[in-house]
Amino acid sequence: MMELEGSRKPWRVLEFYSGIGGMRYSLLKSAVNATVVEAFDINDVANDVYQHNFGHRPFQGNIQTLNATDLDRYNADAWLLSPPCQPYTRQGLQKGSSDARASSFIKILELIPQLLQPPSYLFVENVVGFETSDTHEILVEILEKNNFVTQEFILSPLQFGLPYSRPRYYCLAKRKPLSYEVPEFNNQLLRTPGPLLGQTESTMEKEQLQSAEYWDELLQACQPVDDFLVLKTFGKGKDLSTYSVHANDSAKSDTSDEENNVYFVPSSLVERWGSAMVIVGGASLKYYRYCLSSFKALLLFYKKLLQICEGYWIPAGNCPVISWGTIS
Repeated sequence: MMELEGSRKPWRVLEFYSGIGGMRYSLLKSAVNATVVEAFDINDVANDVYQHNFGHRPFQGNIQTLNATDLDRYNADAWLLSPPCQPYTRQGLQKGSSDARASSFIKILELIPQLLQPPSYLFVENVVGFETSDTHEILVEILEKNNFVTQEFILSPLQFGLPYSRPRYYCLAKRKPLSYEVPEFNNQLLRTPGPLLGQTESTMEKEQLQSAEYWDELLQACQPVDDFLVLKTFGKGKDLSTYSVHANDSAKSDTSDEENNVYFVPSSLVERWGSAMVIVGGASLKYYRYCLSSFKALLLFYKKLLQICEGYWIPAGNCPVISWGTIS
């Protein structure tokens, strides 16, 4: 996406399915000269968080109510789209376009031919499995018919030195006459980030990419989880060493219960989903693996607690946790 970088006018960006603002945060971190002119999400809690993070409240409503005239008013250069993943996830029914949760994304795509001012760029993100769905076929067909050229990727953060092993699907689309730095990979699905870095050498064979040796090598090159955590949020700047382990498996310190409660997973969730939680330490090189259900937890415990938990399950109770959420 280099063509507009030298221009004085910032990109006008629309962010669909904005959630709490992950796409917008990435856009800011990339230092691209861009302005998000509108975001769209139906979830009021996500919009509360987005507003807190960025000082802007997304349009809250059903995206399917939007029409071409509505979108033309924004005169957007780029669209960011992270549509619902449930129709494509490997742990779901994989109903694709027959799933009602896919309909809003398809509706947006079908508006592209009707636009007087279509975007020059699209960026789509989803789970692995989307690339084999009929929704993906609809996406590619509509983009090709409307003069877009794509480069598609399935990439893992491990390939960028980050301790997170969850692969994701990405589609970059540019409207002609815009082009890519490495055009020989146009309209292909790639599994290495080389073309994004301007590399022209041939991509790795699928067998090599699936080998344990390749991923072990990437894993060893990663920084540990600890390097990416803001530990000082615990107890207003106090180190984790101020916490000790007690029989009821809750972390105690000289901070108040009210200050600590924000870091606890409720007992009801531990009881219901505990057998599917992943326990890692700060020195771990990754913090994700497929597990029994659809939840992950990054628990930062004292070494003693990790030793206690090894081979056993944690009794019901509140557990200190940094982050947890659904796995697609």
